[in-house]
Amino acid sequence: MKIYGYVRVSSIDQNEDRQMIEMERKNIAKQNIYMDKQFGKDFNRSQYRKLVKRLKKGDLLYLLSIDRLGRNYEEIQKEWRILTKEIGIDICVLDMPLLDTRQNKDLMGTFIADLVLQILSFVAQNERENIRKRQKQGIEAAKLRGVQFGRPKIELPTTFYFYVEKWQHKGISMNDILSEYGISESTFYRRIKSR
Repeated sequence: MKIYGYVRVSSIDQNEDRQMIEMERKNIAKQNIYMDKQFGKDFNRSQYRKLVKRLKKGDLLYLLSIDRLGRNYEEIQKEWRILTKEIGIDICVLDMPLLDTRQNKDLMGTFIADLVLQILSFVAQNERENIRKRQKQGIEAAKLRGVQFGRPKIELPTTFYFYVEKWQHKGISMNDILSEYGISESTFYRRIKSR
């Protein structure tokens, strides 16, 4: 039996220290701790996929919480079944002792674990949806306050279009126009198209 840990944060700038400390407390070898820095909407995560390929029947996988596994209700249920039934590993969710497949392997224990898993999977997906809703509301509120998103629009003088006409008649090169106005080729074409 080998012991593994899985750590996930949603983005590169989030800190995984809290999860790593818990994995170290379980004496998991560093090479057996897999970490992804991406959203949990699905299981197409490189380190998670590597981990699953290494898992063998009888191995143990530690997670800090079920939402570190994922944030999609149906996908979590499906993945849990693959891990515990098809591969045959045990999973221990550290912040939810009822989700420790090493314990209570009888019918009642399995029923309780499945029920808790369903509830926590629902909560994980619901939180993901709430995060997206709050982000959207925040963006809308910022737009109402006049916050501009994306690059600031480059204001071009009216002479730009004079040079565009000259370029169309092969009187000047595009590179001359780009360097004169400090713009990229994509901005050049976008401005011509929007005129």
